[in-house]
Amino acid sequence: MRRILLILAVVVIGSLGVVTAASGGQLPTGGPSAAPSGPGEPDGRAPAAPAVLAYAPAAGAADSSPAEPATVSVTGGTLTDVTLENAEGEAVEGEFNAERTSWSTTEPLGYDATYTWSGTATGGDGATVPLAGSFGTLTPEKVVRGQINIGDDRTVGVAAPIRIQFNDHVEDRAAVEKALKVETSTPVEGSWGWLPDEGGGSRVDYRPKEYWPAYTDVTVTADLYGVAYGDGRYGAADVTSSFRIGREQIVKADAASYRMLVFRDGQQVADYPASYGLDSDPDRNTRSGIHVVSEKFTDKRMTSERYGYDLIEKWAVRISNNGEFVHANPASAAAQGSANVSHGCINLSTEDAKAYYDTAIYGDPVEVSGTGVELSPRDGDIADWTYSWDEWTRMSAL
Repeated sequence: MRRILLILAVVVIGSLGVVTAASGGQLPTGGPSAAPSGPGEPDGRAPAAPAVLAYAPAAGAADSSPAEPATVSVTGGTLTDVTLENAEGEAVEGEFNAERTSWSTTEPLGYDATYTWSGTATGGDGATVPLAGSFGTLTPEKVVRGQINIGDDRTVGVAAPIRIQFNDHVEDRAAVEKALKVETSTPVEGSWGWLPDEGGGSRVDYRPKEYWPAYTDVTVTADLYGVAYGDGRYGAADVTSSFRIGREQIVKADAASYRMLVFRDGQQVADYPASYGLDSDPDRNTRSGIHVVSEKFTDKRMTSERYGYDLIEKWAVRISNNGEFVHANPASAAAQGSANVSHGCINLSTEDAKAYYDTAIYGDPVEVSGTGVELSPRDGDIADWTYSWDEWTRMSAL
């Protein structure tokens, strides 16, 4: 009997040891002396958060800018899948961030359009939340197009201005100018200047303070889509151009010397006898100032009812829109190099005119001096260099 009681005592003591080890020195949860757990999980940890979505533009927006990206973001979870569709059911391109906590469009939206979200997000609590809601973009009274005068991959002269011509009036010029950027491979100081509206549309030019450095690469970026031009008008599209400034070719055309000199990269390469506009008639004077080559013709018809001529002239290089060209004129050959008898053009021999024609490119400067009348803004399409630098910078809207 004593032996049976001893065995029972050992068993009871062993059992108490097991209970003590399991409790780790703590009373069971819910016991009289247990520390209270906070709200949430039974072990005191905060509960996993549900996914919370945020949209930009906000759901129900009716006049959002189509140029701004549409974005959905989530806190407390990740985006599982996202689709943004237009009214025709076409999906808009977009991408997630690295954490998949936001998704943004990567292509512009359209004007006067409705877009609808769909997809899901998954919260830290494991629950899914659907994407939903729609928004609309603004409706312009008119979209206005802008066009850059220098196309991609062209090579132009050192006096070439960059021009953006709009097909309608731009009221908020500062807003447009803020969307314009010029980048150059060589540092250049330059400024935009707004010129008088022409043909019903506004125009803005960019010119450097001095001539462009030769062999400079230029990139123009005009992020105009979605820009408010004022009066209910908005930009129709972004426009860009990348081009190159070529060699520096400058013509020194001194009417008092009856010569026309050509300098290329600082070296004189030609000296042509020339005849300029008749000095005694201000309407026939060649204008003094910086002209710019804008176009050229192997054969150009030139007429004047006032002066009674209608001729085809060869190797004509236009240097202003007031009728001034450098061109061949055999009729004035006897005066070339000794007298000024033309109607305002720079007359050369046929051989010299052809030689110059072959070297001239858009944007080359032709610096005329020695005449009694100055070139003015009303004399030509490219009149940017008729303004002093101070005058030009004041023509900026910024």
